[in-house]
Amino acid sequence: MKKNILLLTSLILAASPLYAQEQPSLQTDAPRMDFSRQSYAPLIDQVQATVVSIIAAQPATKETFSPSSLTSDNPALRDYFITDDDEKASYGSGFIIDAKGNIITNYHVIKGSDKITVTLSNGETYNAKVIGGDEPTDLAVLKINAPYPLHFAEIGDSDKLKVGDVILTAGNAFGLGTSFSSGIVSAKSRDIDMGVYDNFIQTDAAINQGSSGGPMFGLDGKVVGINTALYSATGDSVGVGFATPINLSKFVIARLLEKGRVDRSWIGVYAAKQDKKISISDKQSFSGGVSVFSVNPSSPAQQAGIEAGDIIMAINGVDVKDIKDFSRRIAEMPVGRDIILRLWRSNQIKDVTLRTSLRPLNDKPKPPVSKELSEDSFIPGLGMAFGMSGDTVIVREVLSNSQAYERGLKAGDVVNKINSYPVTSISDALSYISYATSGDGILHMVITSNGEEHKINLESKSHESD
Repeated sequence: MKKNILLLTSLILAASPLYAQEQPSLQTDAPRMDFSRQSYAPLIDQVQATVVSIIAAQPATKETFSPSSLTSDNPALRDYFITDDDEKASYGSGFIIDAKGNIITNYHVIKGSDKITVTLSNGETYNAKVIGGDEPTDLAVLKINAPYPLHFAEIGDSDKLKVGDVILTAGNAFGLGTSFSSGIVSAKSRDIDMGVYDNFIQTDAAINQGSSGGPMFGLDGKVVGINTALYSATGDSVGVGFATPINLSKFVIARLLEKGRVDRSWIGVYAAKQDKKISISDKQSFSGGVSVFSVNPSSPAQQAGIEAGDIIMAINGVDVKDIKDFSRRIAEMPVGRDIILRLWRSNQIKDVTLRTSLRPLNDKPKPPVSKELSEDSFIPGLGMAFGMSGDTVIVREVLSNSQAYERGLKAGDVVNKINSYPVTSISDALSYISYATSGDGILHMVITSNGEEHKINLESKSHESD
């Protein structure tokens, strides 16, 4: 089965039934529930006025919306995101966060729009302006000017959510207007290959096109997530939807309200996944952290003496889980903050102190020195060659005007997986490519570039013209 992840902006209209169910307790001594009286109506009455519907009109161009971070090969995708009419508009959702009329939604809902209209639950419509947007986290803040204080949603604590907790989602499904759906938290910390900030709440509540940016409520009426994507082969809900945890959004929302943008800290380290189990002593071992494959010249990391091949184990005494945990924590540090990194180098622990700086606009890694320069690692059909940096497989060279170049690969990118198989050596990469070439020729590569993980699709088979 192919993986189809869709952002939830809607450009079509369709009907979809809603369901609200809750299972009785399994305890035999528990009181029987009266299903004839059970209802989500009191909760909806509490939160309905905080939910808004959004219409974002785009200029009349060839394409309305092209979600570059979308990892879906759904052939019907064009029908959802691209139209050819003179009048183009995408439907989305949002929720009010203060009485002044500030609204949270997804960035992809309003990206490229020249007019944004917000409709309240009472039917009133207002033009909205964009306070700020942040594409890496797919979040945006809008502002409307109502003549009276608005009802607003309370922000909850998504860290307290447990798998199995009942939740309520709201959104402008298919542009029909606000609708509600109940479900449970199906899973937490889902990574769906949309970027370095993937840490989604998965739910079986009905989330459809147009629900993007809408709130996910706990049963206390507080927002615990923001509807963002769905897993579907058709574009319709199949009970697998994803929401951004509200706790991961608080940092971005606060910065957008303050400055209209998100300034992220940077130390100049380009890291890859680290799967080795480190034996610190006979009785102590460590799993996790990230491996440094390159250090930017004149960066805080270089000035602190961090080197390619170092393994970063902890930040300020807290263990680093993986590359996404590392990237998020560094980015959310205040700019100019002194931090302590614990390193593993030459079978020894070493602590270094450095000061974070503002992430540069053109943040490019220094290509690492490859220890393996065999011409056998060159793939003519892709226009790229592999190399090794320590124990990490990297892209050593990319030819201009090649397929790899057109898909955005560049020297220094770390190769993590090919067709879901971990890549730990050049022979691994070549074997997986050879295997794919003998089959359908499709390569799904997961790479780390500029400290962020991306999924890139390539085709290893060459096609001769008829």
